[in-house]
Amino acid sequence: MERVALFPGSFDPFTRGHQAIVEQGLALFDRVVVAIGYNPAKRGLLDVEARKRLIERVYKNEPRVEVVSYTTLTGDEAKRVGATALLRSVRNTQDFEFERTLAHANHHLYPELRSILVFVPAEVEHISSSLVRELHAFGRDTREFLPEGIALEDYLRTE
Repeated sequence: MERVALFPGSFDPFTRGHQAIVEQGLALFDRVVVAIGYNPAKRGLLDVEARKRLIERVYKNEPRVEVVSYTTLTGDEAKRVGATALLRSVRNTQDFEFERTLAHANHHLYPELRSILVFVPAEVEHISSSLVRELHAFGRDTREFLPEGIALEDYLRTE
């Protein structure tokens, strides 16, 4: 049986920190589905399709990574793609408390779904999508925080 993990998030934008979590997921699972949660009431830096293209570009040579977007409950999306685990990350104690509560709620709603928490590697734990968005808003170069070969400007131009 194929072991599939769903890695949910907004990924606005997808950072080197997210990339490190996917790499850890690939060491544990046969396939990782990066699932972009879509909330039509929120306007992000990148639209969902731009985020999807960005992540697909990062993993164009890795067939074990799939990228989807969804508007349902995360557990329902996990079922749809055949995932038995949610891949989540922890940078600090605040993340841990939030993820622990979320894991309990998900387990209550979806008893067959496991939450797997992995630690963000120290070299990228300071990177967040909100940091990248703020730096971008002030005109700063964000490439050092994004996967190699990715520039936000390439995705913002397609809007």
